[in-house]
Amino acid sequence: MKHVLSVLVNNQPGVLLRVVGMFSRRSFNIDSLSVGVTQPNKYSRITIFFQGESYIVDQIIKQLGKIPDVAAVQLHNPETAVYRGMTLIKIRANDTNRLDVLKIAELFRAHVIDVQKTTLIFEITGQDEKVSALLQLLTPYGILEVIRTGQVALERGEKTIFNCAGKTAFYSKNLL
Repeated sequence: MKHVLSVLVNNQPGVLLRVVGMFSRRSFNIDSLSVGVTQPNKYSRITIFFQGESYIVDQIIKQLGKIPDVAAVQLHNPETAVYRGMTLIKIRANDTNRLDVLKIAELFRAHVIDVQKTTLIFEITGQDEKVSALLQLLTPYGILEVIRTGQVALERGEKTIFNCAGKTAFYSKNLL
């Protein structure tokens, strides 16, 4: 089962290593990891996608809560959260296939960010399934390189990592 956590941490050197180290020491594999400074900028937000049984999630949240620089942990519900990642795709494109490649990319709302005589580079944002579908359609044309960012996640509506303390599968220290 796939799970998504947002971990709010103090924006300090070494914190990411401690969070990732906790996963590693307990043999939990991380599928996707994204980190960035948030608002207020004294915090960074780590978004972690991982797979495991449901009972593991509670254990992970408790272990993350023991790390001094962790301010809050939020488990995202796939029904009420928005997930997005960004992907760059470099593909072969010549005079005979360029229009076909561009039409496929347009269907997926991918943006052309570089055009060369023999290649195109697209940028696409969205869930993994959308990106994978585009990659599958572009494969016959000759994909040269692909790079994906880690995905990020936010809950829909008024619920935030700052205001959902007391909910299930959540850990929070005194914030703000």
